[in-house]
Amino acid sequence: MKRTLTIIALFLAMTAGMSAQQKAYEPAPENLAARQKFTEDRFGIFIHWGIYSMLSDGEWVMNTWGLPYDEYSRLAAGFYPSKFNAEEWVKVFKAAGAKYITITSRHHDGFSMFGTKASPYNIVDATPFGRDVLKELSEACAKEGITLNFYYSHLDWGRNDYYPRGNTGQKSERPDGDENSWDHYQAFMRAQLTELLTNYGPIGCIWFDGMWDRYLPDHKAHGELWRLREQYDLIHSLQPACLVGNNHHRPVFEGEDIQIFEKDVPGQNTTGFSAESVVSDRLPLETCQTLRNSWGYQVNDEAVKTPEYLVKYLVRTAGKDANLLLNIGPRPDGTLPESSVESLLAMGKWLEKYGSTIYGTRGGCVPEQSWGATTQKGKELYVHVLDHADAILVPVKGNKLVSAVAFDGGAKVPFSQVPEGIVLTLPAKPEGCYDQIITLTFKNEL
Repeated sequence: MKRTLTIIALFLAMTAGMSAQQKAYEPAPENLAARQKFTEDRFGIFIHWGIYSMLSDGEWVMNTWGLPYDEYSRLAAGFYPSKFNAEEWVKVFKAAGAKYITITSRHHDGFSMFGTKASPYNIVDATPFGRDVLKELSEACAKEGITLNFYYSHLDWGRNDYYPRGNTGQKSERPDGDENSWDHYQAFMRAQLTELLTNYGPIGCIWFDGMWDRYLPDHKAHGELWRLREQYDLIHSLQPACLVGNNHHRPVFEGEDIQIFEKDVPGQNTTGFSAESVVSDRLPLETCQTLRNSWGYQVNDEAVKTPEYLVKYLVRTAGKDANLLLNIGPRPDGTLPESSVESLLAMGKWLEKYGSTIYGTRGGCVPEQSWGATTQKGKELYVHVLDHADAILVPVKGNKLVSAVAFDGGAKVPFSQVPEGIVLTLPAKPEGCYDQIITLTFKNEL
């Protein structure tokens, strides 16, 4: 405990007297290059894993069950994921076609899945397992050429310096802090962020979540309450290429490098999480979605999304010029649910054949249509027909169409250019085809 207090006290001293006046954020050249790579990657794997998996009822189980922190935290003493194998995980995700992995380094329950010196409540010091899974994962990712990102929770249901409390974790029965608590908690987070960006090699992104728990209606004041610029500037100073994203469900704050949407493609709000969001026209976009219903492992959650659903969701997301971050919740023993792996590997087989219409593309100049979506690269527009029709209208005007061919087999597709755009007469849809792709090549760049 003394070591923990010393580290946090050091961060308090370092940040005392920081000027409230900050220069406008200017991303470094490395950061701009990382944004471009992120956009080209298009598909990543999200991992929600922690001691909550032992209760097999999702990552919010401490809150939903109303568990006291003192009792919940005892789970750590029994956490022993004996079958965890970082290399096997990464190989599965690579075979699924994923280019990056984002894993929970610390979720809302406050348990750290890495060997942090800022708190003894972590997988190395508080469990019999005693291994740093993030370290092992970072080494496996480096070996396979996969980018590693860290999810990091802004809120904490267990720490008494997370004070005043937010809207969740009300039944934790932890003691409240005092007027100095928020400074202490902020220093704790900065200490952990420094560790994550110092001890695990190059990190692609810090993916924040939870600042909606303490909410201010005024956008600027909300960011100032959470001291976002201090955190963001720290991240960029430690690793200029590291991207910053925040799942706050609001318009972007200065210093963020990507914009995140939860369970909705950009511009939609079927879940209610994106009511306040304004889609950025200058930042890379990402949609996070679950393979099942829950993010963390839930033993009775068998609602695994089908390969057809996932492929179509990936296509529609790419058509919105966004990445798909698809979540899996490992079991407490460290294994991946077999049905989830089957769906992921089916996606991988599809991407092996059709990935050139997804990776490295931008959202098509044609917005989403009733029949599907489009992606584009150079002079080529990939028409993804997700709901088959005999003929479709592709509303592209003012650019001469040179050719239209089926992506499968290269057969010519009859077309005519009309004032409203291009009419394609589609060939018969192959049996079992999720996505009938037509490649349109134009005279000029799109």
